Amino acid sequence: MSTRETAIKAAATYFNDGRFLSDLAEQVAIRTSSREEEYEDDLKNYLDHLMRARFESMGFEIEIHPNKMLERAPFLVAKRIEDPSLPTLFSYGHGDTVPGEEGRWRDGFDPWSLETVQLPSGERWYGRGTADNKSQHAINMEAMRHVIETRGHLGYNVTFLIEMAEEMGSPGLAEFCRTNRDMLAADLLIASDGPRFSTDGPDIKLGTRGALNIRFRLDYRDGGHHSGNWGGLLANPAIVLMHALTTLVSRTGEVRHPGLKPERIKNSVRDALGKITVTSGPGDPQIDPWWGEAGLTSAEKVFGWNTFEVLSFITGDPEKPQNAVPPFAEAICQIRFVVDTDPDTFIPLIRKHLADEGFEGITVEPARMSMLRASRLDPEHPAVDWAVQSIERTTGKTVTVIPNAGGSLPNDIFLNIIGMPTLWVPHSYTGCSQHAPDEHVLPPLLKEGLEMMTGLFWDLGDGFP
Repeated sequence: MSTRETAIKAAATYFNDGRFLSDLAEQVAIRTSSREEEYEDDLKNYLDHLMRARFESMGFEIEIHPNKMLERAPFLVAKRIEDPSLPTLFSYGHGDTVPGEEGRWRDGFDPWSLETVQLPSGERWYGRGTADNKSQHAINMEAMRHVIETRGHLGYNVTFLIEMAEEMGSPGLAEFCRTNRDMLAADLLIASDGPRFSTDGPDIKLGTRGALNIRFRLDYRDGGHHSGNWGGLLANPAIVLMHALTTLVSRTGEVRHPGLKPERIKNSVRDALGKITVTSGPGDPQIDPWWGEAGLTSAEKVFGWNTFEVLSFITGDPEKPQNAVPPFAEAICQIRFVVDTDPDTFIPLIRKHLADEGFEGITVEPARMSMLRASRLDPEHPAVDWAVQSIERTTGKTVTVIPNAGGSLPNDIFLNIIGMPTLWVPHSYTGCSQHAPDEHVLPPLLKEGLEMMTGLFWDLGDGFP
């Protein structure tokens, strides 16, 4: 008899016998770094060959659409229509990655080859894209496959979108979704990205913080000049820029300008975050309790507030420093922001602030092609409790509900442009080293993710929340 438990057991067998590992290795082997133009063919091949074949084997029809903003990063839309009168599930993943950073991985690992390592803490699978996001959309695809194979159908329709430029801020995605809103319309989004809050149990996130990358640049002259002959006479742009940045963020990480942070945390969000204790897990860095907005809990700092980070700072030639006053300084900074603030005001506000503080000549411009905006589903939406019950039934573990992730995703496009409730169920963990050398995943979390997504997609066939 075809049952929910039969489907979950079949998914677990697929994982245990090594087929999931083999399929993930095939995904990792495609060099899908979206920031590097030389991988254009790889970005397209990931969709047109690998993803196309896998979706078609599940009874999906595939269309690949151009990205008007970034030609090398098209969109794949996979549709499975069982009955036009049935509700539709929307899911999402991104096949692109950050650069591989070859030569910086442990034991000389090739980032584009999946490596399995047994450590005292357990097994790890290393490779670029393992955590972000190839394993995560693979889990959701395979969970659907096992429901289809076990039940013979899903009991609803599916639209699955895979993009190839999320790591660049999803340029072109908002326009594509706005233009094709009717084609992409759905009743519920269930997707996976980012880390779990804790390795001890699953969680559901209802939105994300937004992310705005900003380039600060100060040019004083064409070249460097001898620091012995000119030091004390020529203004040093690095020192000036450093002081300018400290008017925006304090030495303890507090955002200084009130226009760059929310006035307060809403009571409903504070109540939800009050149930969460953020701690460092195995392999994680230790939290600095003195860093960030004073008076907030760790959960409120990362899920309910805005932060200002300096991602890089360059002046002169770091590889070959000279005894010279440098001609320029440049910093790439980032504001992570919650839905309660308006990011369109940030750059004009910073420009005015620096001018008022007497810092002249500093250019302030966006540093990425597009910005990921903040979003948040109402925690009282009925889909939230439905998903919690389904996952707890599968895992026997308590599910943590988080109003929005600390990281950023194009969730606002799905929630606000297409118009659907959004649930994110992550399968990675905070110590996975995503966006860094040694990116990896933990097999037990992937297996549990596959099982609970199979349960979710099965339950959805019994009725949408």
